[in-house]
Amino acid sequence: MAATIGSALYWWADTKGDQRALIVDDETLTYRELQDWSSRVARRIVDAGIAPGDRVGVLGPNSITWPVLALGVLKAGAVLVPLNPRLKPAELRKVLDDAGAVLTIAPAEYAEQIEQTRELGGAFQALSFDDFAGLRDGGRDDFRIDRDYDDPVAILFTSGSTGLSKGVVCTNKTLLNIVFEATLTEEGFRPGGTSLLLLPLVFTPGLVWGLVMSVVLGNTLVIEKELNPGRAAKLLGEHRVNALFGVPLVFEAISRTPEFAAADMSSLRTAIVGGAAVAPALLKAWADKDVQLRQIYGMTEAGGVATATTREEAFTHPGTCGTGSIFTELRVVRPDGTDADPGEEGEIVLRGPGVTPGYWGDEESTAQALRDGWLHSGDLGTLDDGGRVKFVDRMKDLIITGGINISPVEIERVIGAIDGVEEVAVIAAPDARFGETPAAIVTVRGDVDAAAIVEHCDKVVADYKVPRYVVIRDEPLPRLPSGKLSKTAIRDEYRDVAERFAKVR
Repeated sequence: MAATIGSALYWWADTKGDQRALIVDDETLTYRELQDWSSRVARRIVDAGIAPGDRVGVLGPNSITWPVLALGVLKAGAVLVPLNPRLKPAELRKVLDDAGAVLTIAPAEYAEQIEQTRELGGAFQALSFDDFAGLRDGGRDDFRIDRDYDDPVAILFTSGSTGLSKGVVCTNKTLLNIVFEATLTEEGFRPGGTSLLLLPLVFTPGLVWGLVMSVVLGNTLVIEKELNPGRAAKLLGEHRVNALFGVPLVFEAISRTPEFAAADMSSLRTAIVGGAAVAPALLKAWADKDVQLRQIYGMTEAGGVATATTREEAFTHPGTCGTGSIFTELRVVRPDGTDADPGEEGEIVLRGPGVTPGYWGDEESTAQALRDGWLHSGDLGTLDDGGRVKFVDRMKDLIITGGINISPVEIERVIGAIDGVEEVAVIAAPDARFGETPAAIVTVRGDVDAAAIVEHCDKVVADYKVPRYVVIRDEPLPRLPSGKLSKTAIRDEYRDVAERFAKVR
């Protein structure tokens, strides 16, 4: 079967080999160079005894080498397992064990971390990025071993923001379907375009919407090693970027830089944002630059983006995330599986060509998530009269106070609208009378205090939703590498909030 990521890379290397494929700082790889280097990487991996279908972990921060190794793994016929370099050895061990990985590849500076990981369980091979650096130069090389269309080619472990991570299976079919659907609905993703990646390559936005999307379409991917907001604003114009994607934190940081006002964004056709609510002020800041931030709803199991607001409704329907996509359908259902009425809360379910066939080695979780052809998200949402979906909260994150469900996201949006509030996370605190009660953990700038937060909430939400605990902190809230707030870390840090802090009401 020629419909693979490797065959796409071969085509672009053969037909426009001099075009830039990857740009990282001052380093550039053309499609011919990317093809040849990744083919030699694939040969080296095969020589190490890796057989088609074996799982191979690639660990490390953004660099020019990481995507080459990732593509080399695919071209060796192996299954790519991207590894978050911020994980501790015990966390890495779990991911590697869950995937059944037989080889890991990491930069030399992570050698101690890899060795500690190996000591916690069974043996696996370990190679360094340095083992592949000498393969960059050489003659033409088109080596690859293609997997079947429906075979797993990557396992993406979910970020674990609300619990233990699971390995989401990606096949050539699901990945290519994601690219195909995007080209029909997203103007910024077209052959010959340019995307700017400000997120880690190891997660779905970076790997799927960054690397895979660019390689399949023959595009140029500008990869930043870390977020430098002022530099990012300038790169949009310098490289005539067509597509930018990220969490609200990314767009907020760029909009606050002096470079933002002067930045040339006339080439930007797609700007998609997800992972948290987007403040109206942020939408306006980008709209003033003639860029419509399109809010998305998605999950790793659906390729990262299941739906996005249309460009025409990006500013007129804030808080909604569109009606699905050309081949991806969305519903909101009651516990009995019947469709919820407009405005009625229920579970978001979806189906489409980019939906995963399941979780690696986890039949129970697969059966729970994929039912009757629909992916059950575990997310609570509503549909309006126009069929636009609105994310409400994770179903398991609901606060139940006196038998009444409270959405932390609803309270977070209210508090986040207060001038001077930087970040907010609302969690459940134990309460002798009501069982649970909301606690707001807030970082602020200026003189915003707990009393002002309670006063504002009193005016906007019902009494039982007003936080009884408000913790003001100077340091940023813990975040996952993807940029999302880490609710797991926040709950752990403030698990005794009712004992450490006094009630504010």
